[in-house]
Amino acid sequence: MAPRASWKGYLKLSLVSCPVRLYPATSASERISFNQLHKKTHNRINMKPVDPELGLVERSDLVKGYEYEDKQYIIIDDTDLDAVRIESNHTMNIEAFVDEGEVDVIYQDAPYYLAPDGAMAEETFAVLREAMRKSGKLAIARLVLSSRERVVTIGARENGMFVCTLRNPNEVRGTAEYFGNIPAGKPDQEMLELAEALIKQKETTFDPKNYEDRYEIALMAMIREKLKGHKPIIAAAPERGNVINLMDALKASLSQSAKPPAKSKSKADEAAKPAAKKVAAGGAAKENPLKANLLKAVGKSKA
Repeated sequence: MAPRASWKGYLKLSLVSCPVRLYPATSASERISFNQLHKKTHNRINMKPVDPELGLVERSDLVKGYEYEDKQYIIIDDTDLDAVRIESNHTMNIEAFVDEGEVDVIYQDAPYYLAPDGAMAEETFAVLREAMRKSGKLAIARLVLSSRERVVTIGARENGMFVCTLRNPNEVRGTAEYFGNIPAGKPDQEMLELAEALIKQKETTFDPKNYEDRYEIALMAMIREKLKGHKPIIAAAPERGNVINLMDALKASLSQSAKPPAKSKSKADEAAKPAAKKVAAGGAAKENPLKANLLKAVGKSKA
């Protein structure tokens, strides 16, 4: 069965256009979800609409209302909504092209796939797709989804296109409230280089298959045990351990890393050797014990 399109219309660039279909790129159907049951009967609870005066009412009797003042509504019906027609109801008109890096990730919202609607649209679709791919640009357009106009980015992806709706600027909170009181001072250079060495040890290629939802896996295992009539095994929470300072934390992290350090000498390597000698002599430990511990840790991780 073919997937159901969320939107159908036209992709347009200047005088060039082709019919397209928009499909959700993600699905939540595989997530574990729970239903509300009565604790005695275990019957599923039905959520029914209730009017404060009439009690239970039929859903067929419900209408849309916009609250323009406190408890004052204007009724909006389907003919009213049909009358609100703008170009983006049926056309994604490309307004501009930007570099991918210019679109801040905080504005990116829901992902979609875009495909040609019918064989007659395939040639035009392919031309627009490859032109965007070669330019390395993202298109900026608009479309109406769920009675709301959304700004979207469009880019080439495999044989199709990838669309991402963008959040409105007024939906994104500013950073001053959260970051304003964080000191802007520069960290100790040697500590910074050691932290960079730790990052380098953990570098890898991202593969989403390596990052399964461990909580959901454990949840499903518990559900299966209950289906067998077994009591679920309650896993003990990990111990928090003692609070340690930054140098000690980096020491433990570097020594536990399974990935061997890079063969080429980094700045951290060069900085660690002379500092480690100072530690052995006792000089660095007197000046900064915290830094000395971290430098010792890096030396041990190389040994």
